[in-house]
Parts: sequence; structure tokens; C-alpha cells
Amino acid sequence: MEKLSDRDKKHLWHPLTQHKTHSEMLAISKAKGVLLFDEEGKEYIDGISSWYTCMYGHCHPFILERVGNQMQRLDQVVFSGFTHEPAVKLSEELIKILPANQEKLFFSDNGSTATEIGIKMALQYHFNQGEKRNVLLAFEEGFHGDTFGAMSVSGLSVYNGPFEDFFIEVDRIPVPTQDNIESALAQLEIKLKNNNIAGFIYEPLVQGAAAMKIHDADGLDRILALLKNHGVLTVADEVMTGFGKTGKHFASDHLDTKPDIMCLSKALTAGLVPMGLTTCTQEVYQAFYSDDISKGLFHGHTYTANPLACTAALAAVELLQTEEIQENIQNIIQWHKVFDSEIKDHPKVAQTRQLGVIYALDLDIQMERYGNLRDKLFKHFMDEGVFLRPLGNTIYILAPYVTTEIQMNKIYDTIKSALEIV
Repeated sequence: MEKLSDRDKKHLWHPLTQHKTHSEMLAISKAKGVLLFDEEGKEYIDGISSWYTCMYGHCHPFILERVGNQMQRLDQVVFSGFTHEPAVKLSEELIKILPANQEKLFFSDNGSTATEIGIKMALQYHFNQGEKRNVLLAFEEGFHGDTFGAMSVSGLSVYNGPFEDFFIEVDRIPVPTQDNIESALAQLEIKLKNNNIAGFIYEPLVQGAAAMKIHDADGLDRILALLKNHGVLTVADEVMTGFGKTGKHFASDHLDTKPDIMCLSKALTAGLVPMGLTTCTQEVYQAFYSDDISKGLFHGHTYTANPLACTAALAAVELLQTEEIQENIQNIIQWHKVFDSEIKDHPKVAQTRQLGVIYALDLDIQMERYGNLRDKLFKHFMDEGVFLRPLGNTIYILAPYVTTEIQMNKIYDTIKSALEIV
């Protein structure tokens, strides 16, 4: 029988892949809990929760049962002109855990569309009020998705190069550190004199695609406060950071200044099905609430608020708040700290950092983001039965909350052994 990985080559085009140099795809036949299983039966610990989605493990029985029951009642219905219990219930439950200023929820399909809608909200908010603000502000090295608005505000040219001539206008600022915050605020004051900035989109505290770079909470708070004083809408992209990863429900919970708009996806549905969500304050919503139909937010997706996705999200939100999951999160945080104490002074480690269950270390070596040495590291991890996906010279862990201490120690040991091959 022809292998699945061979059949794959005939027709499939994979993301973030140059197929001429990376033609082999590992076929995963099933997953359960923290483990992935390939077509040969080998198992791998999913050390990054399959791009930070399956935070409660794969095929969690609680979520599967809820979604299975929902499938028997309502699978899909248009959300323009209709509503349904899973969407209404999800809005009620999310509002309980979102920052207190969030009031309205707008559904979409994924993380990129969630940020795309946040960008459109920020631009149209000012347009609806007769104000010409056509510039967006974003951090250097930020990443917000692969659709055009999301690419425009992203600062990683490795993804955006061929399209940059077509972007909306974006101004960039450095992420705040204790060393640069005063100069950053001074530069921002100058930018704000033009009064043409509509919104500021940011990954709060952790820049995921920029190799889990962590920035200063106090500095970010000061930037957000300054922008709010100038009427700039703040858009928190919590697609990666949301739902417990930073040790709180949302990274914005670490900050005093709350966002006007939030973008959510990934762990929102526990990795079971795709869904995006953009939330906002009542004030933002009111700018679209009008007798003039053209002032509405005319954005929609076929699977907006899909009942199955809403049901998966409801189950995930319930799991997040259980005593067991909250204890597991704290356990992982402590295990990371112990591992850090063992590894941070290793001669091949340049730097380590941690926020919540997010842990990253930089190797003291120059590497291309998708180069041969990075591929060698990736192969080493997979050979050892651990799925970790280095970002250049950065090795990071973002394992499911249900990972056991034994499984986490295997991840740590595999990283330690990797240091001997670089």
C-alpha cells in the first residue's frame, strides 16, 4: 500500500514550505492527549500544542462529547439574520473572563481574519465619525497573520516580501524595554502630533512569530495610556497569548490599560475546529450603530459563529476555568523555572525567557530562520519523539496544559541533548 506521505506529494501544497528543498511530510494518523502518532505508529510529544491550539490536549473527551451532541441538533446556519444557542451562550461565558471593558463579539474563521476585522474596526471607527485617520501603528517584528491587512501590520519580511508594495500605511515602533521606554514615548509623541493614527495593533507581552520575544509590561502600559489619550484605538492581538498561556486568562490581564479591541483564535476552540473572534468595547460598537446602513461593519464569513465551533469554544472555556487545568498551568510554570535554572548558564545558551507556560531559549549561534542547522535541530527533536519547531536559533516550548511531569522532562532532556549537536 502506498504511504500517505507519498500520496501527499501528488497534489498538496503545504504552508511555510519550499517544496523543492523540503519535499517530505510526516503523516500523522491520530492524536490523543499530548501525543501525536505517525503512520508507522511512532509517537511524539506535541511540545507546541500544534501551533498553540490544542492546549487541553488532542481529542479531549469532554470537548468531543459536547461537539458530538451539538452535531445532532445544528451543524451550520448563516449568522446574518439568524442566531443560535451556542453563539449566545459563548458570548455570555466569554464576557465573564474577558477584560471588563469588552462588550461586543464579532465572529470569523481564524486568527488572520480576527486581526483583519480588528484593523477594519479601527479604521472605520474614525471614518464613521468623519475623521481622516488612515495610518496604523504596530510593533517592529510583530506578526498578525497572512491576509493583506494582517500582513500590512506585520513586521517580518520573511513572510511579506513580495506584497509590501500593496500594503496599507503602517508606522512602526520598537517593543518597550526598561532601556528604551523614555525615548520610545518621546518618538511616539512626535508621531501623534499628526493625529492621523487610527489604531495600534500589538501582541501583548509576547511576540510569537518573532521567536517568543517578551517585552516590558510597564512600558507597554505607558504606550497604551498615551495612545488612548490621543484617541488611538488599541487592538490587542491575543491569537497566540490568549486562554491561559501567560499564566492569566489573557496577556492583557497583566496590564492596567485594557485594549479597545481584542483578537482571539487558536486555543479559543481548543484546536478542534477553526474559529476567530474579535471583541470590542461598547464605545467602539456605538460608532457603527446608526440609521445609516453604510456605517455598519460589512464583513462576513460563510462559517461565522459556526455552531460546532462555538460549542467547542464553550467546552474549552469551561475546561480553562477548572481547578485541574489551573493547577496544571501552575505546575508547568514551576517545571519551566527548574529547567531554566539548569540550562540558562549552559555555554551554548545565549538567553532564556519565560512568561506563564511559554518558555524560550536562544542558542549562542547564528542561524537562518529556515536553514540547514534549524532543520538538523528539528530532525533531532522528532527522532527523539518530541515535536518542537525551532524559530531560527530559538527553541521554545508551549506544551498542552495536560502534559505530565514525565512528558515535560522528556522535552527538557531532548533540548539538553540537542545542545550537544550544535
